[in-house]
Amino acid sequence: MTNKMIGKLGAAIAGISTFAFAAAMIYGLFADGLFACCFSSIFIALGFILFMSGISALNKDAERKAVSYASLISAAVYVVFVLIVYFAECTTINLHPELSDDVRKIIDYGNTGSLFFNYDLLGYAFMALSTFFGGFLVDKTKKCGKPLAIMLKIHGIFFLSCLFIPMFPVFTGASGDAAAGTVLLEIWCLYFMPTCFFGYRYLGDKDDA
Repeated sequence: MTNKMIGKLGAAIAGISTFAFAAAMIYGLFADGLFACCFSSIFIALGFILFMSGISALNKDAERKAVSYASLISAAVYVVFVLIVYFAECTTINLHPELSDDVRKIIDYGNTGSLFFNYDLLGYAFMALSTFFGGFLVDKTKKCGKPLAIMLKIHGIFFLSCLFIPMFPVFTGASGDAAAGTVLLEIWCLYFMPTCFFGYRYLGDKDDA
């Protein structure tokens, strides 16, 4: 497989999985959609690291190698944190309903404000950091390069909010907070899906790399 094929595959997986995540959240308004949300999020993470690897591999500027390394390392940190969270949710939490409330307050992602919920936000902080650095690696002269670079950099703004919000009592677990969280995540999906689309088109440029 080539650099572009890896990147295109990652962009496609991340984009489709983000759509599935958005659909699962809407379903979750009427029934228990937590498993579907976490399962689809696993593939967002797997697709994302391939996506950013493809963008990094196409960078030909030796002066931006450090930027490339920072983007990939941040992506790896994101993947480790969120896979721990979502894999625990899909296995230990999902298969053991008898777990005590004290345990769930620590490892249940569905328990707003739990340790693993905060780990999830920390993971997405590093995802944002990865896209911010990745935006500097995009060749703006290529197809969809300019909008992709802009969207990746703007996505980096989420680093600050995801890093600092868990440190303050913003999330309390109330139903109103859950609904607001769903709306915010749907907005994120509407932003990230076009980012993946532009990434797919960018990585599909016919110029050899």
